[in-house]
Amino acid sequence: MNQHQQSTHTYTNAYTFALELGFFAGVFWGTMHWIFYIFKFTKVIPAYLAEPFFKNQFLKSGAGQLVGLLFFIAFSILVALIYAAVCRKLKGPWPGIIYGIIWWIIIFVVVGPYFDMMKPLSGLSTTTIISEFCLFLLWGLFIGYTIAMEFTDERVREPKKVEG
Repeated sequence: MNQHQQSTHTYTNAYTFALELGFFAGVFWGTMHWIFYIFKFTKVIPAYLAEPFFKNQFLKSGAGQLVGLLFFIAFSILVALIYAAVCRKLKGPWPGIIYGIIWWIIIFVVVGPYFDMMKPLSGLSTTTIISEFCLFLLWGLFIGYTIAMEFTDERVREPKKVEG
């Protein structure tokens, strides 16, 4: 093999990739949560992650909702970094789906009610519970499957491009 035939393969830095992915996951899914809140699919305010640090009345304002989006972006970056460190070699969509469900349980069953970020599940409507569960499931899928596509052989499942 001569020098011209050698492939120059660059490897993606897992943590830089996770930072970028977490940022975009936070922007997109935080905005989706805000839209769900506006259309009353959920009663959980968009700034619920900032609840322990700010007064509830402020978090319901426009500036408070922006602070909430920033908190969700930071949370998504942290979650993506954890996934990249622990689970990046897992293949397929299921690990990301399970990861999102685990985070939903942590936030909505364990941490959220304890820190008054939201009411306990028994105090939330069925629509809110289902909407939040689906958002977290899709958010986890987005993070997990994107990382799987980057760090495993998941791309071989993609159709070949037609060259012409």
